[in-house]
Order: sequence, then structure tokens, then C-alpha cells
Amino acid sequence: MYFNTSNTAPRDNYQLLTGAVVPRPIAWVSTLSEDGVANLAPYSFFTVASCKPPVLCVVQVNPRDRAEKDTLSNLQSTRECVVNIVSHVLVDAMNTSCADYPPQVDEFEKSGLRKSLSKAVAAPGVEEALVRFECALREIKPIGEGPMAGTMMLLDVLGVEVNEAALRDGKIAHDLLDAVGKLGGDGYCTTRSHFDLKRPQV
Repeated sequence: MYFNTSNTAPRDNYQLLTGAVVPRPIAWVSTLSEDGVANLAPYSFFTVASCKPPVLCVVQVNPRDRAEKDTLSNLQSTRECVVNIVSHVLVDAMNTSCADYPPQVDEFEKSGLRKSLSKAVAAPGVEEALVRFECALREIKPIGEGPMAGTMMLLDVLGVEVNEAALRDGKIAHDLLDAVGKLGGDGYCTTRSHFDLKRPQV
């Protein structure tokens, strides 16, 4: 079956994209509002954009009822955040934090999480997260307009906090990090099952 995306409803395009582009890593982004209220929200449109300089890319799918989510509003105001990596033991807390709370609600408190003191930014990280990227906003790039369009947030990585529990021989080990990925719909997966495949030499 062929889908012509120009004739497909945005919601159906969303289902096609999120159903096939899997698994997707989850950026659990913590920010502070101008009033000092902590916000925490997961985003599954997330990847590395550059290693020199180190830059992360997180995309907001624009909501139907407002122009932007609290994360983007806070980033525009303070220009900093922490991107926390979600390990399997944290999925319930992550899921709690993705509810559509009003801006004055602290998702750390709703999720029962502790705030970590960051070294390079004012925004707190998730103390329980094994990897935390402290970031400054590099650029915001709108892609399309209105609901279901995307807003790309490019984030300069200022520092990375890695818990010793996720390290083996000084490197992050997939099995120890035990990160989860997003699938289509309500589906998630783990990184517990994996295999190695060496690149061919030419």
C-alpha cells in the first residue's frame, strides 16, 4: 500500500512516521520557568545532531491547543535545560511526567523524583537518571506551522554527568544504562537485547 503524504491527514502521517521510525530514544527534558518552577517532559523525536561541537536535537510536535509546550517556553526564556536519559526503572515516573499539567505544576514532585544540582546550568536534572546532558539552547527552528508541525530545538552540550553504575571500562555500557525506546502508539522497548556487527573494511 502506498501513502501519498500530501493527501494524508496529519494524524495519519504521524502514525506512519512513529510506527516505522523505531525505536526512538527518549529525551527527558528538564527546564526551569522564569518564575523558578521546574518542568520535566519526555520527547521521543530525539537524536545527536553533531559531535564537534556536541549538539543534541529534540523536536516538539506542536500541540493542538496552544503554540508550544512548557519545555519550549522555558527554553526560550532561560536558554538552558538538562536532557536526562530514561532507564527502564524510570519508565513509570517518565510516563507520569508526560501528563498535560499546567505550567505551575512541578513534574518532579508529581513523579516522585529528586532534583540533581547541575554544574553548568540552573535547571535541575533527574537525580535518578544515569546520564544527564547539561545543555544551552543553540537554535530553535520551526518546521511547518500549527498543530502537528515540528519545532526543532538544537542544544549545545555543556557537560555530561554519568553515574558510575552505567560505566564499564570508562565507557557507557548499553546493558548497564538499560535505556528504553519509543515505538508507535503506547509501545516502548528496551535496549536489553542487542547484537554487534562490525563494519566492512574496504
